[in-house]
Amino acid sequence: MKKQELDLILTRMLDSFKNVSDLNLTVGKPLQVESSGELVSVNLEPNFTELTSYQTETFALNLINNDRRLLETLVSEGSCDLSYALPGKARFRVNIFSQGGNYSIVLRKLEQKIPTIAELDLPKAFFNIAKEKNGIVLVTGSTGSGKTTSLAAVLDEINQSKSVHVVTLEDPVEYQHPHKKATFNQRELGLDYDSFASGLRAALRQAPKVILVGEMRDRETVEIGLSAAETGHLVMSTLHTVDAGQTINRILGMFSIEEEQQIRIRLADTVRWIVCQRLLPKVGGGRVAAFEIMGSNLRVKDAILNGESEGKTYYEIITDGRTYGMTTFDAYIVDLYAKGFITEDTAMAYSSRKGIVGRGIDNVKSERGEATTDIDDLEIDRSYDGAG
Repeated sequence: MKKQELDLILTRMLDSFKNVSDLNLTVGKPLQVESSGELVSVNLEPNFTELTSYQTETFALNLINNDRRLLETLVSEGSCDLSYALPGKARFRVNIFSQGGNYSIVLRKLEQKIPTIAELDLPKAFFNIAKEKNGIVLVTGSTGSGKTTSLAAVLDEINQSKSVHVVTLEDPVEYQHPHKKATFNQRELGLDYDSFASGLRAALRQAPKVILVGEMRDRETVEIGLSAAETGHLVMSTLHTVDAGQTINRILGMFSIEEEQQIRIRLADTVRWIVCQRLLPKVGGGRVAAFEIMGSNLRVKDAILNGESEGKTYYEIITDGRTYGMTTFDAYIVDLYAKGFITEDTAMAYSSRKGIVGRGIDNVKSERGEATTDIDDLEIDRSYDGAG
């Protein structure tokens, strides 16, 4: 397969539907794209009704393009990450992985234009994140929940407002930031450094004010990240966790019990914001982001230092901190429902505490003058005399 043929197929897949976010090539299935959160088949001429093992392997080898490091990683670890560009059309983050002896490929489309905080309609807390001088900011959520996009918007805000040196360590580079007020050096895993830990260690000698680490994958990266935050850097990174409490616990779980108290002290001193996000199906199609945001205050520091206890859970602290820009997923989801962005079923399905969201939805319905129950015509049974 020639590069022109590969590019033609990828271009047609990309143009086949609106809002295409991913291209999926899996043995036994036709060519597929993810459009507005759903996988749909793509019909091309000639039609690939079921991709064969040979076809997906051919695609994979053409994407890897004789890169020995990527080939070794794919064979030894079972998967590899790379970036791929369709000139003048799009860039992709590509993951090639082995399953059942075959190769599958997922290409995530990367946006060419860097979005701003305002364009994404992110909560106001994101402007405060961009103003931080040091410490750690973590954006968490599942794969594809928009973590990288949110961080790109924060970096763009820094780029427009501060004359600082920014070093990013990514796998691969997704958004390419132009030099505005800030100076950007964006480094790609495998191409410019061999692990997040070594890249982060080197970054400390590159005089940055802001460091973006693609993912806090292991204990060593977390440890160097804490050291960087303690020495006056602003460190931003991602984790695959569902809420703020689990994020703290995930980091603590990377260390031994003997080290736990020391790590709690360091986290309490350095954590500035933890933002968790999920993408919810939107009324009328597409998706809308929901956030849980926890900033740093004395109560948060106490919970990190001493652990959660009755009346001192992260959920309760975030609920009480709404005036400081904090919000729970549940409060944010109720707001989305009130604005008409999501349905009641979606709100309940994605809630953390269904009872709280249920009561919030009932309050919204009451304000609108809608019924909060589907039980009608309740009457006293006057024929019942109580005699047993």
